[in-house]
Amino acid sequence: MTILVTGGAGFIGANFIFHMLSQHPDYRIVCLDKLTYAGNLSTLASVMDNPNFRFVKLDICDRAGVYHLFEEEHPDIVVNFAAESHVDRSIENPEVFLQTNILGTQVLMDACRKFGIRRFHQVSTDEVYGDLPLDRPDLFFTEQTPIHTSSPYSASKASADLLVLAYHRTFGLPVTISRCSNNYGPYQFPEKLIPLMIANALNDKPLPVYGKGENVRDWLYVEDHCRAIDLILHKGREGEVYNIGGHNEMRNIDIVKIICKALGKHESLITFVTDRKGHDRRYAIDPAKIHSELGWLPETKFESGIQKTIAWYLDNRQWWEAIISGEYQDYYRKMYAKR
Repeated sequence: MTILVTGGAGFIGANFIFHMLSQHPDYRIVCLDKLTYAGNLSTLASVMDNPNFRFVKLDICDRAGVYHLFEEEHPDIVVNFAAESHVDRSIENPEVFLQTNILGTQVLMDACRKFGIRRFHQVSTDEVYGDLPLDRPDLFFTEQTPIHTSSPYSASKASADLLVLAYHRTFGLPVTISRCSNNYGPYQFPEKLIPLMIANALNDKPLPVYGKGENVRDWLYVEDHCRAIDLILHKGREGEVYNIGGHNEMRNIDIVKIICKALGKHESLITFVTDRKGHDRRYAIDPAKIHSELGWLPETKFESGIQKTIAWYLDNRQWWEAIISGEYQDYYRKMYAKR
């Protein structure tokens, strides 16, 4: 079995590669990644010498390059993690999100049609559903929840999802889609909430929190997400969407306070900044479908997952310090200096 993993030098993609090489040592894993700002080849250092692993630097929008790779490898399965994924960046520059997240997905599926595959799996997000009210904790996203996007990022992911389902219906392409809640864990790029707060707190820098920090997210430990995708690839039904949720709803401000306490930092570091445009209030996924059909449930409670994550960032300072010393500092100043 050969699996092509796009975006595999990013946070979730890399963790998925580690999971698959560990759980399926006879599989060949080919990683395609453009190595944009969030792709970090050093993340994959531990598997670069694995004889069942290959890395290829390539843009999924490069049709000729993608076709050539398919000719070489003839993958059985394609798992598409490759995406621009940061909402703030999509507000600043929507065009690159449309290019990568929509047109890049089309190129991959055209290659799948041309060369034949067993499954194309699209990794999506719960953000395609919009948001839920804070005062209705009884409401959850299901696979039947209408798409209602709030940002250029979520609109681009929703567009890709619709295109994937259209290719299934029109061309018979064997596809599945997963929509996950917020992931956290090792190797997450330091612009995201949890690693950003850990890095800033360790350096006694301000902890910028949007609005009053009351926005609620459903947090999913990345290894649980990887297990879910593994199950969908092997047992999921073609043409189906599966929601993957952590049942770990937390307010942003409470997460920041947990990090402060764990690191022995005073909460006076917390700085409330102007809220994000169109900021979704609450995400919450009902994973009943993937549980009933495939037997999946999250194994990691947030209380233990966040402690494991903090410990990883303490033990791997060199990894994230190398990132924030470069281009990210310019982006960070641009986003937060005037708030």
